[in-house]
Amino acid sequence: MAGAALALFALGVVWESLKLPLGTFREPGPGYMPLLLALLLLGFGVLVVAGSGTGARLATLGWGEWRHALAILGSCLFAALALERLGFRLTVLLILLFLLKVVERRSWLISAAVALVIAFGTFFLFNTVLRVLLPRGPFGF
Repeated sequence: MAGAALALFALGVVWESLKLPLGTFREPGPGYMPLLLALLLLGFGVLVVAGSGTGARLATLGWGEWRHALAILGSCLFAALALERLGFRLTVLLILLFLLKVVERRSWLISAAVALVIAFGTFFLFNTVLRVLLPRGPFGF
């Protein structure tokens, strides 16, 4: 089911991407990258469907990790609501601290070090090196 859903979604993106100018390989248009990614997703969806008989059935799977899944989903919701208000660095820092310290029960030192390095490192990479504007929030973070 998951592979079929991915393939159907990819076909929808391909359909919509073809409505945009594709451009050329050297000068891609706005529809070029979505089309390329959708074709990759379509291929992977077909591969998932082709290999679908080997895995366990959905009814036999246990849901012992539902708390982790709920924490990750809640973190995504928090990120969507807080990113513009708090800024990229502070939002990512808070999410990683929560996931590492509360959900994964790591030490404060490890949680803080990993969260700081990832939050500020990814901001530096995207904002400075790749020149992708990221939200800074009211505190400059």
